[in-house]
Amino acid sequence: MTFLVEFKWFILIGLEVLAWTFTFFLFYARYRLQSNFWFKVGMVLFTITGVIPQVIIGIINFIVKRELDIFTMVIILLIIYGATIGKKQVKKLDSWAQTKFQMKNAGNIDESS
Repeated sequence: MTFLVEFKWFILIGLEVLAWTFTFFLFYARYRLQSNFWFKVGMVLFTITGVIPQVIIGIINFIVKRELDIFTMVIILLIIYGATIGKKQVKKLDSWAQTKFQMKNAGNIDESS
């Protein structure tokens, strides 16, 4: 547990990068690949790199430090952001990805005709 507390910021940043990478993969799987299987794989990967480990590391940090420090507050703010403003931003990204990949798919259909 000491390792987690010592490197918590690096772990949090890494998890956040992975979560956003898998978010974009979800859009790619849904609209470009049009694959339900890869979309579900992306959802699982997003879940295990997104909220769940962030909450766990926040709880571990709180238990070890026995105080509400900046790191724990950042975790709480990320969760609040994800549950409120983040949902709206992901919907905008989803709409953007849908139109972007539909244009590419239409271009591929036209080229193959």
